[in-house]
Amino acid sequence: MNPEEEVHLICHRCGRTLTPGAGNWYVVNIEAFADPSPPRMDEKMTSKEIEIEIEDIISSIRNMSERQLMEQVHRKLTVHLCRLCYEDWIEDPAA
Repeated sequence: MNPEEEVHLICHRCGRTLTPGAGNWYVVNIEAFADPSPPRMDEKMTSKEIEIEIEDIISSIRNMSERQLMEQVHRKLTVHLCRLCYEDWIEDPAA
């Protein structure tokens, strides 16, 4: 590989330099989805109460960008982790 084409990667947790082909780091793909269930509505709600509820939801998102709205529904993220960080992360990803 030509030095000008060399890829420079770092661990997203500790900042350690990662060397392609060394076999000592991981690519982690994370995909998150919002709850796909429809909103809960009380059977006793009147149509006016439902309308108010919908207007409240619309009002709360009115000033959000398209990107902000999309990221609330679905998001993909790829991170690179060195072996040590991967071993810690895979045991407790939410830490």
